[in-house]
Amino acid sequence: MINYGELGMTYKEKYNQWLGFADDATKAELTAITDEKEIEDRFYKDLAFGTGGLRGIMGAGSNRMNKYTVGKATLGLARYLKSKSDGEISVVLAYDTRNNSQYFAKIAAGVFASQGIKAYIYEMVVPVPVLSFTTHYLNCTAGVMLTASHNPKEYNGYKVYDDKGCQFCTQDAKNAISFINAITDYSEIPFLDESELITYIGEKELSAFLAEVKKQSLYEEKSDLKIVYTPLHGTGNIPVRRMLEGLDVTVVKEQELPDGNFSTVRSPNPEEKDALTIAIEKAKEIGADLVLGTDPDCDRVGIAVKDGSDYKLFTGNQTGALLVKFVLTMKKAQLNEKSTLVKTIVTSELGANIGRKFGLQVEETLTGFKYIGDKINKYEQLGEQEFVIGYEESYGYLVGTHARDKDAVVSSMLICQMAAWYKNQGKTLVDGLNEIYAEYGYYLDFLDSFVLKGKDGAEKIQSLMTQFRDTGKALFDGIDDIIDFSTGIRDLPKENVLKYIWNDGSWMAVRPSGTEPKIKIYYSIVDADKANAQTRLDSIREKISSIIDG
Repeated sequence: MINYGELGMTYKEKYNQWLGFADDATKAELTAITDEKEIEDRFYKDLAFGTGGLRGIMGAGSNRMNKYTVGKATLGLARYLKSKSDGEISVVLAYDTRNNSQYFAKIAAGVFASQGIKAYIYEMVVPVPVLSFTTHYLNCTAGVMLTASHNPKEYNGYKVYDDKGCQFCTQDAKNAISFINAITDYSEIPFLDESELITYIGEKELSAFLAEVKKQSLYEEKSDLKIVYTPLHGTGNIPVRRMLEGLDVTVVKEQELPDGNFSTVRSPNPEEKDALTIAIEKAKEIGADLVLGTDPDCDRVGIAVKDGSDYKLFTGNQTGALLVKFVLTMKKAQLNEKSTLVKTIVTSELGANIGRKFGLQVEETLTGFKYIGDKINKYEQLGEQEFVIGYEESYGYLVGTHARDKDAVVSSMLICQMAAWYKNQGKTLVDGLNEIYAEYGYYLDFLDSFVLKGKDGAEKIQSLMTQFRDTGKALFDGIDDIIDFSTGIRDLPKENVLKYIWNDGSWMAVRPSGTEPKIKIYYSIVDADKANAQTRLDSIREKISSIIDG
């Protein structure tokens, strides 16, 4: 992050600098701002290109997503890629249904072309896993996806992938950031509208991706399973429906088509209860067994399952545990001593324990699916382990190595096959989950997210992390260990995460979001009694809220 004070510039001087070089539309937006605090927030820093790329609110200013900040990131990335290779360099670009995603992708393609880099760009919206797949399918040097995933409509983002289709991890990200931060003059960014180096791609590449997804199919017996699916106005509509052909699927018409304003939901995030409200109403109307919802870039999927006369929403940990059991049961004959399950440090131990019972190795990564993708890359290089399944509590799952990111297309296919497998046994996914609890114990997992916006919010998040560190084991009775991932744990990169572990195996993790103005608190309570677990969770959450709101 560039601090303009260190460069001898105030936010107001930076604002005036932009008025000097920006296009007419940008100047008009900036001069219309009358709130000085708003001007400060737009210019007190550069929108940081972090280990997850860019993500921010769209608008004019150095701390916003716009053609100039996208151009700067692209120019810096182009220079980094050229520093690594003397040969031909190519990049594939894709975008989701968000406002300006296609526009930003075309801006990036033009900047790459200005640097002599060949740019392949999708002619239609596609999911994140398609971009991940296409990067190595076309033997490209890198890939760029324009998306802000499940963020509210005001946001957009810019994610960078390596030649294997894995998001840039620690070293690549650090190197790219140094090249990007070296660009301090936005007026030097070259924008090209057309170039012979820009090639449009589409149906051929998407079909190749879907063919790879189909190879992961595990159960195709006939079933009378009824499914309601919503793409939440995003990229999943076509690819997910193609993978569910032959099943009884009803699509939520109000949420079928692309809509960058996500006008039928408060937030297009399948992790949030109300995102599936319309789909659940449709399910009640037709008596569906399963509700399925994918986020705008179709890398996450949330489900609700018919449970009597109502529908039970599943957490990412619950769906992940069910998928682990289903996949390993179906692949049992193919498993060996190299077979490995990968999860993140804030994901429940339930699925991992299922994996261990099947004889799998279990590895943990930091939060972020890129670290799971990086594990897949390493397994292929070394040959000592074989990736079977990876998942994170935030509704992201991957089976197969066609992508190096979470994939809601393959996950949707497998979840529906899993539900059909259970239904053919006279059971629902609720029954399947209860069977898991009966065998492995009850796990109550929950996530609290506290939004703290702007400069003041960023400072408060930093202060809270210091407070949690200083309090230590005195925070709660019975804490057996505290893991501070900022010190470097095992072979993991350093990250600002604290994990408190109780002596019964329950835990709580505290982590600032890397992509949103939030501090996140993850809870995992292990208890033989469901009511006791809920009472304990409520008590812990109440104390944490008082600390953060105090």
